[in-house]
Amino acid sequence: MRILHATSELFPYSKTGGLADMVAGLTGTLAAQGHEVTIATPLYRGIREQFPELQPPSAPFKIKLGKNQFTGRWWKLKTDAGPTILFLENDGFYNRPGIYLHGGDGYWDNPERFMFLSKAVAGMASQFNLVHVHDWQTAFVPMLLKRGRYKNPPSTVLTIHNLAYQGSCEGERYAISNLPQKHFHQEGPEYWGSLNYLKAGLHYADAITTVSPQYAKEILTEEFGEGMEGVLRSRGRALAGILNGVDYSEWRTGGNPHLAADYSAEDLTGKAKIKITLLKEIGLPQNGLPLFGVVSRLAEQKGIGLLVDALKPFLADEKLQLVVLGDGEAQWVERLRALEGEFPDLVSANIKYDDRLAHRIEAGSDFFVMPSRFEPCGLNQLYSLRYGAIPIVHAVGGLEDTVIDYREHSQNGTGIKFCKFEFQAFTESITAAIQLFGEPKRKARVIKQGMEADYSWAKSSSKYTDLYQTTQNRTHT
Repeated sequence: MRILHATSELFPYSKTGGLADMVAGLTGTLAAQGHEVTIATPLYRGIREQFPELQPPSAPFKIKLGKNQFTGRWWKLKTDAGPTILFLENDGFYNRPGIYLHGGDGYWDNPERFMFLSKAVAGMASQFNLVHVHDWQTAFVPMLLKRGRYKNPPSTVLTIHNLAYQGSCEGERYAISNLPQKHFHQEGPEYWGSLNYLKAGLHYADAITTVSPQYAKEILTEEFGEGMEGVLRSRGRALAGILNGVDYSEWRTGGNPHLAADYSAEDLTGKAKIKITLLKEIGLPQNGLPLFGVVSRLAEQKGIGLLVDALKPFLADEKLQLVVLGDGEAQWVERLRALEGEFPDLVSANIKYDDRLAHRIEAGSDFFVMPSRFEPCGLNQLYSLRYGAIPIVHAVGGLEDTVIDYREHSQNGTGIKFCKFEFQAFTESITAAIQLFGEPKRKARVIKQGMEADYSWAKSSSKYTDLYQTTQNRTHT
């Protein structure tokens, strides 16, 4: 099957979160299985310099956004993993300091930037059997194909990585789609007078997926539906939840260039060495306390406020150490820095994105904490399982699907879950972790069970190929 993926970010070329990892992992596995896979993504600043093997661009082409016209070119890269990557060049749109925002603020022309990408993708879609688009940035592609001047468009699949981000802007900007005004209505991209990119995809995609089975159920409810629950319920027969996978060639405990030592589920000696190395790197003393790790976007969704409130009493009693890596909203950055200032020997707040340090935190921590208010899938808990850092998670979305509480399932438990997003429930889970740290044999068993869990892309990709085939059959009969 000839498959085109369209995404606003792709590891290792561009990344702000799990979207980049997911597309890279899925497309690499599909290509290894014999599919002809192409990925379309923007040519952001620095990519050309970091990856000089990019082939010279195609002939330039023009794309209209409303009354204005812009020029684009595709740069090409054939990867060792198999997929062909096409990078869309337009310096005015993509040669910028950040992918979506700069200085904490989103670019004012993000709607134009990603309509340009969507139109470029739609323009070559006829070469493929199926087009798979990701999140709001490319969610307009299915509508462009079905309402634009394209004959026999391919089948389309839309994956929702996080329903909270929908690409909503002023209704007047619908003009940049250059589609007839009559299609700007409730059964399309219009949402209370605004233009909503994701809603366009929800109505026009032939199939819709989310990144975990539990999240697929949650988004049908008012609590998690972000205002789209009605639309999603109306498309219920087209909706499926497929769990994200992990690229275990990247997240491995043997021969990993990011880690100071090798280790395995049977021999954790190297993991202890990695913890010592990590503590030196982040400037914390080796005091024998359990190390709790966090690698996260610093946002309200991620439960950072709950994390700080719940851990503070344990830090005051010198019960644990905490290392945090991430960046995001100013209020959470300030709270973490204040916590580090209050407990300098117990807390290390690393306000940045650093993929190599993320590996070392996942491997060197005793526990990995994800108190997310909601979590479509989550990948860090899967990384922590493979690296032997016991996950502590709020039982929502993919966290519910992938972590088994050892207190309820002693034979196959892999972590600790709390069911209510509240101080007491989270505090109880931290207490349970500290108790488990004091029981080396039980702790080692939980680690072993987590490290042996299989969340590889081989499983999830087969579900996507089945979905692709079903979608193609349904839309072309």
